[in-house]
Parts: sequence; C-alpha cells; structure tokens
Amino acid sequence: MWLRRLSGNSIFECCRDGWLKAGLPTCPGWSAIGLYDLAIAMARHFFTCKDHRKDRAKDQALIQIVDAALADAGRRSGKWLVCRQGCTQCCIGAFPINQLDALRLRRGLAELEMRAPERARSLRTRALDAVARLSRDFPGDPVTGTLEEGEDADRRFSDFANVEPCPVLDPETGNCELYESRPMTCRVFGPPVRSEDGLGVCELCFQGATDKEIAACEMKPDPENLESTLLKNLEASTGTRGNTIIAFGLASRSVLNSIHRETE
Repeated sequence: MWLRRLSGNSIFECCRDGWLKAGLPTCPGWSAIGLYDLAIAMARHFFTCKDHRKDRAKDQALIQIVDAALADAGRRSGKWLVCRQGCTQCCIGAFPINQLDALRLRRGLAELEMRAPERARSLRTRALDAVARLSRDFPGDPVTGTLEEGEDADRRFSDFANVEPCPVLDPETGNCELYESRPMTCRVFGPPVRSEDGLGVCELCFQGATDKEIAACEMKPDPENLESTLLKNLEASTGTRGNTIIAFGLASRSVLNSIHRETE
C-alpha cells in the first residue's frame, strides 16, 4: 500500500477493500509510509467521524476504569505486588491483542512521533525487525497479521515467539515506549485477574501469599464489559477483525506483504 501524506484538513474515505480514496491519482511519486498508512488512516476515520467520537470517549472512559481498578488492586496488594519500572519479564514473549489494542498502539506511536521522533524511529525499526523474524512461522496470515483461531491454532501459538521481546520495550531503559497506549493485557498484568482458567497472578508477585490473600486482591478491570462493545463497533467500522500481536499490529499491511514476499 502506498499513500500520500495527507494534511489534517484532507477529506478522505476509508473503504473495506483496503484502498483510500481521497480524490487523488495514484502515482510513483507517493512516499511509502511504513507504519502509518491504511491502519492510521482507518484510526483517524474511526475516531473523527461524528458517529464514532462517542466511542472514543467511551474508550477513554474504559481506560480510566481499568487504571482505577489497577490502582485499587495495587493498594490492596501492598507488598505482594512487586511490579516496578525496569521489570520486563512480562514484556518477553508474544501474546494476542485485539484490534482495539492495536488501534491504541498505532495512535500512541503517532503521538510519540510528534514528541520524540528518534525514539519513534527506533521503535518502528524494532517492530519491522520483529515482523521479519516472525513472519515465516506466524500462526496466522502474515500479510494481514491476523492470528488463526481454534484449538490447533492455539497449540501453534503456544510454541510461537516465546522469547521474543516486545518491540515497544526500550532495550536500553527497560521502559515501555507506549505505556499510556499499552494493550489491556499489559494494563491488568500483575494483580490477580480471573479468567477461564481461574485466578491468575504474575509469578513474580504474591510470593508466599495464601490463596485467600490472593483472592482478596482480585482485580475486576471491566465489570460492565465495555471493551467488547467498543471492539465490535471498531471491527464493523474498519472491516478488520481478529487478534494479532504487537509487532504486526504496528505494521501496515503493505509492509507485512512486502516482508512476507521476502521471507517466502
């Protein structure tokens, strides 16, 4: 995908077939915008259309609810919760994220580009390097970055990229470069959170705590299930569905397609 850089006043329409129509002819003079083409345009479309501004406000409200739940769980956990700046164990190994997570990450990267272009450039390089390394064994469609679903796909994913560092992690500082835009999995990691497998906690936290003490610190991040509604609206708007991983979520389809051809 090639896309001309559009100004903030440009009027354009995002179409499901993946092309952007802005009343402009295609030409070789257009510049490739690696991590900033269709995905960013769709994000702008989704969060600037009148019908979707409410969804952005609801998404911001969701983040506030989750962060407040984390702060509350942190107060109840006290010494048991040892998460701290520079602890990166949970940043190693790929994990699924949904399209709402991916959208926040792309918006966060665009904002980082404005504040600290050098840091954003390094992050983009790490993301593209990760895509190049992981494309051949990606348990899904490496062109779209969408993970396959089902039991067999789950088994394949369990053996996939388990020692791969998150591209958003700054290897020099150990900090998350997109902390304010991090996925939900990252936001709730550490305190006890209930899933289909029961109550889970970070293996580094709650050392020596009893089951009762752990249960008393349970975090309930989204009691009204607001995320599922927002995700459904986003997928209907953009036509992009399914989970991905952070590196692929940050890369555009054009870049994924190019890397896939090189690794075949």
